[in-house]
Amino acid sequence: MEYNTSSVQDIIPSVVKIGTASGSGSGFYLKKHGIVITNNHVVSGHKMVSIETQDKEKMTAKVVFLNPIVDLAFLKPAKPLDSLPEMFLQPAGTLKNMDRVAVLGFPFGMPFTITDGIVSSTKQLMDGRQYIQTDAAVNPGNSGGPLVNLRGEVVGVTTAKFTNADNVGFAIPVEDLMSDLESFTENVEMEFSVKCPSCGGLLFEKVEYCPNCGNTIDQDTLFDEPKLSPLAHFVEPALAGLGIDPVIARNGYDYWEFHQGSSMVRVFIYNKNYLYTTSPLVKLPKSNLEAVYRYILSNPHPPFSFGIYQNMIYMSYRVHLGDLESSFRGDIQNKITRFAEKANELDNYLIDNYGCEKTEYSKF
Repeated sequence: MEYNTSSVQDIIPSVVKIGTASGSGSGFYLKKHGIVITNNHVVSGHKMVSIETQDKEKMTAKVVFLNPIVDLAFLKPAKPLDSLPEMFLQPAGTLKNMDRVAVLGFPFGMPFTITDGIVSSTKQLMDGRQYIQTDAAVNPGNSGGPLVNLRGEVVGVTTAKFTNADNVGFAIPVEDLMSDLESFTENVEMEFSVKCPSCGGLLFEKVEYCPNCGNTIDQDTLFDEPKLSPLAHFVEPALAGLGIDPVIARNGYDYWEFHQGSSMVRVFIYNKNYLYTTSPLVKLPKSNLEAVYRYILSNPHPPFSFGIYQNMIYMSYRVHLGDLESSFRGDIQNKITRFAEKANELDNYLIDNYGCEKTEYSKF
């Protein structure tokens, strides 16, 4: 039995990638409510995150609701995503064991994937809560994405927080999501809010005890954002020089990923000793290889270097971490800015002059 691929295909554009300074995850847009659904553990510790649509458009999103007990979070995108298709919620009570389902999301931060499987249990007890258990592959990065049925209806919210569960995937039943959506109606102003784990009331400010029931609230993990690392204080001004909101570029601890024009640029620590900036510019052409090899071997744009990996031409810039606090600090930041601008220029140059092709990482 195969699921209705046309229905599943129709809702794919509404599944988005979520990035924070702690890592990445998945989510999905509910047009009716104007919010993105994801897991609490995907955005925990952050009040502003980034979302990336299937067409590689990135924007900021404000965290407006956390339920740490159920592991759900709601995000308000910086602008409405009206072009995305509506996703419909189907109570998981309609599911039966052996029903086919699909997990949609971005495992390990990679490009979008669909994995299908069957429901092994509709009410699996884990850590005192009931989950949908499936043999569909669920990996880190899938967290927060939808679990859908044959018709592409959302029956659960995938969670990968059970790391010791080999070859088994779990999803929060959609009934829990529907309950939280009802609670969320209290948040008329779309402000940051936390659901009290005891009484279920919404808390809008940092408190030690819930004013409704007196339950102790873990302020540090729920209301306080972590401080930026020293490396972030170095890298993010360079991104700001490109007109990029650093929140949009954050995609893990001391890891940044963004598009400058059509080119993807990544900034991260390499081999524990180097700050590495790199861009997968283009795919090698199918002919005229000698000419393009001569070009990249001529060292045309120092201090940026070129290399080839898995049929793609990369441009890179490497600097020792010890140099970041030297008198060259400002110059290095300027070079990171220049690198991104040059990457955007060179991918088109290599396509126009050497017949190279765009990569799957290209924005346009």
